[in-house]
Amino acid sequence: MDKKIILLIGGPGSGKTTVIEGLANKGYTCYPEISRQVTLEAQKRGVDQLFLKEPLLFSELLLEGRVKQFTDAINDDSALVFLDRGIPDVLAYMHYIGDTYPTAFDDACKKHIYTKIFIMPPWQDIYVSDNERYENFEQAKLIHNHLVETYQNYGYTLFEVPKENLENRIQFILNNI
Repeated sequence: MDKKIILLIGGPGSGKTTVIEGLANKGYTCYPEISRQVTLEAQKRGVDQLFLKEPLLFSELLLEGRVKQFTDAINDDSALVFLDRGIPDVLAYMHYIGDTYPTAFDDACKKHIYTKIFIMPPWQDIYVSDNERYENFEQAKLIHNHLVETYQNYGYTLFEVPKENLENRIQFILNNI
């Protein structure tokens, strides 16, 4: 079996989660974004925005979770697995806030290689802010730029998903795997 681990990336509010849910509804194996889970766990401990208060701790928890997701995806029985965000996302966000990180972050990006990367461009028409998404649309565009730069620095070619309805976005991805 030729395992394919497909990443969906993009700035906040670009439609990744909706597309992942759409793929899951079609029966594909999908792993959700974990940053909301990390944020909610921190909020239960009384830390409103862990990413803002302790960005390195938040990023270490994300890195750990995303490495686990990658390992789970490799070991999954499905030949095709979709992930909502990947390991280099952690570095892109650290670049965005101008923070440094241990070399283990870079090592994790080099060790865990994804089959293909689809990027969702910033799309103001669908952008919504909520309790876990503190960024405004302008910040989402900056994060998008950091994601592009970070993934390209690791040698990935990014396939931009068109700003179309959900079904067309899903079909674009499936047609280009």
